Amino acid sequence: MFKRSEMIRMAKYALVGIMNTGVDFVVFCVLVYAAGFGSAWAQTVSYGVAIGNSYLLNRRWTFQVNKKRQAGDIVRFVAVNLLSFAASTATLLALENMGMTAAAAKACSVVVSLIVNYLGYKLWVFRIEPESGQSSS
Repeated sequence: MFKRSEMIRMAKYALVGIMNTGVDFVVFCVLVYAAGFGSAWAQTVSYGVAIGNSYLLNRRWTFQVNKKRQAGDIVRFVAVNLLSFAASTATLLALENMGMTAAAAKACSVVVSLIVNYLGYKLWVFRIEPESGQSSS
């Protein structure tokens, strides 16, 4: 179904996601419990730190992009994350409105977010352009 290289890339993506979840959680807890931040501010900061971590790790390790970073790359990354957030939130709310428990709906929304992010990163944000003079086949 998938080539071995794609399976490896997907495994790396999953590992980065697990690490980002940890970064988000740890930063959130440090800000709330050690620094006295309110939850909303802590969530904003911790999510931003996790997104930055995600960009760096996915760019260099998961998708192995070595070209010089451009502002458009970061804009596309943020756009994909906003789309993912919207899709996962819509999924969460729709499933809750259909009678699913909040926890089950959240689990489904995480799957939607993973798929949207992965496809957005692979096809748009970290797309590997064929080198000039080489065929893409």
